[in-house]
Amino acid sequence: QVQLVESGGGLVQAGGSLRLSCAASGRTFSTSAMGWFRQAPGKERDIVAATSRSGLTTYYADFVKGRFTISRDNAKNTVYLQMNSLKPEDTAVYYCAVVAKWYGSSYYATDSREYDYWGQGTQVTVSS
Repeated sequence: QVQLVESGGGLVQAGGSLRLSCAASGRTFSTSAMGWFRQAPGKERDIVAATSRSGLTTYYADFVKGRFTISRDNAKNTVYLQMNSLKPEDTAVYYCAVVAKWYGSSYYATDSREYDYWGQGTQVTVSS
């Protein structure tokens, strides 16, 4: 119903920046919140950031707050994650996800169980 494709991952040095993109296609009309999650080897998949349909309501995990910025361009059906001041502990596979139901323009979700569709992930590696 909805397909998500992440891009923009790669290898950067500590302190560097990357911008991840997540392009959505298919039945996107009724979707609402989108989010970014990450999973490092041997670790759980954790919320990184989330945004509402409007893009005006956002959430950030404590470990990225002040460094990462989530935004979306609904005309392009794309969500972005700007990552600055990257740390080695940010190394992980980053996934985007979408809630494929309408809960209002200000709704967002931080629980992975609320998300309906997921991308395949993009690897982010931060060297020290």
